[in-house]
Amino acid sequence: MKKKLIFPLLLLVCIAPEVWADSFERDRNAMVRSQIRARGIRDHATLEAMRSVPRHLYVPAAQMRFAYHDRPLPIGYGQTISQPYIVAYMTEIIRPKPDHKVLEIGTGSGYQAAILAEIIDQVYTIEIIRPLGDQARRKLEAQYNNVHVKIADGYYGWEEHAPFDAIVVTAAAEYIPPPLVEQLKAGGRMIIPVGSPFQMQHLMLVEKKEDGEITTRSLMPVRFVPFDRAD
Repeated sequence: MKKKLIFPLLLLVCIAPEVWADSFERDRNAMVRSQIRARGIRDHATLEAMRSVPRHLYVPAAQMRFAYHDRPLPIGYGQTISQPYIVAYMTEIIRPKPDHKVLEIGTGSGYQAAILAEIIDQVYTIEIIRPLGDQARRKLEAQYNNVHVKIADGYYGWEEHAPFDAIVVTAAAEYIPPPLVEQLKAGGRMIIPVGSPFQMQHLMLVEKKEDGEITTRSLMPVRFVPFDRAD
């Protein structure tokens, strides 16, 4: 059962909560209408999640006014929160279902995990940068009880909770990590940006057929921060 709590009022700085809520709700609806639905996202659950999750609470205070703009934003430690359309696209492409168990690699601010948690029963997310992971855990655990955060090297996945119905990777790897392929359930889908951090990457869809056959397909050119590895 998902737990929905109100974020502490101190996060809303000195502005009356109802003013922020009204303003950001309008911005969020406009974002879904003009940036996401207009570009072809049609999955109802994905659209509703994008309307529901307060993206402004998953960005640094200095970036709040840009939270619903059509672009990625810096979140510290050389990392970014992805452009809203890309979050929606990656969510829709894994065909999320309520009874799914999904692994995310690259928690970042926690926004993608929150979108998934609105739709899916169990979300497991891994972040290698401890301050980001700890901050995301606090935010996510305050709002959901179906999200599990781990500070670790995402290359190895989360074997004890595998297999996963889907895997979402939010950082660019130079190749598709074999442990993630192994932890993908038969019939499952993985979405991952692949390529060098110094040039355009490709968003790849990896599918594991029921007989175990692996297929890959390039979906679009993208730019993601690199997939960090532990030393």
